[in-house]
Amino acid sequence: MNNKTNYEYLLSDLSSLKGVGEKTKNLLKKKNINSLFDLLWKLPKSYTDRSLTVKIKDLKIGEIQTVTIVPQKYNFPRVRKLPNRVLCNDETGEIDCIFFNSYEGYVKKILPLGKEITVSGKIGHFRNKYQITNPKYISEDSSIVKKAYNTYSLTEGITEKIYNKIINQIIENLPDFNEWHSKHVLSKFKNISWINSIKELHKAENIGNFKTNFYQRLAFDEIFSTFLVNSEIRKKIRKIKKKNKVINLNKQKSIIKKLDFSLTNDQIKSLDEINTDLSSTNKMFRLLQGDVGSGKTIVSLLAAINTINSGFQVAFMAPTEILARQHFKLAKKIFPPFVNIELISGKSMYKEKKEILKKLENYKIDIIFGTHAIFQKKVIFNKLGLIIIDEQHKFGVNQRKKLSDKGGVDCDVLLMTATPIPRTLTMTIYGDMDISIIREKPKTRIPIKTYSKLEAKIEDVLKFIKKEIKLNNQIFWVCPLIEESKKLDHASAVKKFEYLEKKFPNQVCLLHGKTDIEEKNKILNNFLQNKFKILVSTTIIEVGIDFPNANVIVVENANKFGLSQLHQLRGRVGRGNKNSTCILMFKSNLSDNAKKRIKILKDTNDGFLISEEDMKLRGFGDILGFKQSGIKNFKLADPVQNADLFLLAEKEMRRIENSGEDIGKFKPLIKLYDRADIINDIV
Repeated sequence: MNNKTNYEYLLSDLSSLKGVGEKTKNLLKKKNINSLFDLLWKLPKSYTDRSLTVKIKDLKIGEIQTVTIVPQKYNFPRVRKLPNRVLCNDETGEIDCIFFNSYEGYVKKILPLGKEITVSGKIGHFRNKYQITNPKYISEDSSIVKKAYNTYSLTEGITEKIYNKIINQIIENLPDFNEWHSKHVLSKFKNISWINSIKELHKAENIGNFKTNFYQRLAFDEIFSTFLVNSEIRKKIRKIKKKNKVINLNKQKSIIKKLDFSLTNDQIKSLDEINTDLSSTNKMFRLLQGDVGSGKTIVSLLAAINTINSGFQVAFMAPTEILARQHFKLAKKIFPPFVNIELISGKSMYKEKKEILKKLENYKIDIIFGTHAIFQKKVIFNKLGLIIIDEQHKFGVNQRKKLSDKGGVDCDVLLMTATPIPRTLTMTIYGDMDISIIREKPKTRIPIKTYSKLEAKIEDVLKFIKKEIKLNNQIFWVCPLIEESKKLDHASAVKKFEYLEKKFPNQVCLLHGKTDIEEKNKILNNFLQNKFKILVSTTIIEVGIDFPNANVIVVENANKFGLSQLHQLRGRVGRGNKNSTCILMFKSNLSDNAKKRIKILKDTNDGFLISEEDMKLRGFGDILGFKQSGIKNFKLADPVQNADLFLLAEKEMRRIENSGEDIGKFKPLIKLYDRADIINDIV
């Protein structure tokens, strides 16, 4: 390849390769391989060394070996089901090459009589004679056969030989790009180029070698491409000039004074950062990240009233209707009476909804609460100045960008999440946003006591619950599965509900993922109003809702949950002024990792520390379902193993931003890592 910037070759369709027809192309697509570039990241898991030849007398049965032989005689049976057989020898003995479903002409072509041929395959033994059945590696040129061949995780229908042929074809034609990194960055990887790094990555002797310069360089490329895109999105948003909001701090202070609690230092700092964004002429695109129960909602509502006082409308979106209603009630409680507040709900009658939408369009509503429905096309705002989205860690970069655009020029965007995630992940997932973090818990929040209990001692737990119910307290009981599973030995929510209903008649309700939305809201409202004492549930109670009277949570098979998820579940209690308890139940045969997780959770209530430990134990892909959230997974980079590369990427990105350096040279990098759909006109 002579073209130094020919990234189009690597992004081209698989059918551009020799030997890849429609059938092979479709088989590869099943493995999510759609381009030549995708194939480069399907790395070999092991290799077969066919480089050493042995004599027939030294062959080992059951092993893959390479032998140079001379075909002596063909045996082509007339009975179709019988195999074709070629008797071969060397100076030390005889061996049969066996072919099932092969034509005579093909066999004669690859094993011509009297010629020296090199063959490699698994050695068998039949009727006191060695044999190789259907050998795939055969050639008169021994150098073609005598190699180390990589073994891949193959899709059904593609042989190792074909796969190696395809990969080698791409590697032989790799474009040699102009270097995009600075000399300083390259020196960290001993100046190895991208093309040589890829070649080294696929060499048999380098399988699983993660500490090498070539592996580190490619991992850095992956990380840095993400940072580049995030930086460009930030720049694009900052270029948008909007009408600034005028913040009335006296009005803000009067609302804060009426609260029955004091703001923490972190809440005050975050509010100041948001106010600075609101009052600037640059569009706000900020994430408010806080631990469970750290008080993000009050900060967002204070930002909302400041926006309203400045003459703009606010849209507040929550993931569930019950959470939207909870925020709506809090706003009603703390906002001055002149503020027009509405909630748009799935339960709202058609006529009522129509009236709300009309009022919204005519600027007779200052702030509206609801689920994602408040951003439908038919919902028209008169002067939208702030969008607040609660609990949206499943929003990808693309979705956030669209959301920012939807609000219009003068509309600021504030996302909130109660999912503390490690810094390396924050830099990657939310790198397109400014970030405010609330670590500090309100002084009124009493730390939750966490205990672990063997499943066999459930009677002790039931005694404790009986005592709590007498004190008029409520209990969450969480199970991993909805129904009994023959394969998994977990507690089932349905079975546990039936068990607890017998122990506590008419005091238990059940909630799981199969419960429809209307029924779910009804159950949660009944529990909120203390009509039931125990709510048996799957993990759908994980995020967001306040149940001040619930002060005990029991988690069955706690070892089956990740640390971050257990911390989120624990956060469902301790929201009132009572002492709260989390009981982690488990079987006796715990793995070492499960023991570590439970110990960490018992030792700390700090969600940020817990998320760091969780990532070390389980890997970044599993932290609170980020793998399932549409967030792009890295092919090589790992936020735990490559934390130093993330910091290097952050430092290099800052240098480029401060110097105003043209990022045009990074075009191949951005295009290759499939980020171009986010900002097509980036370069």
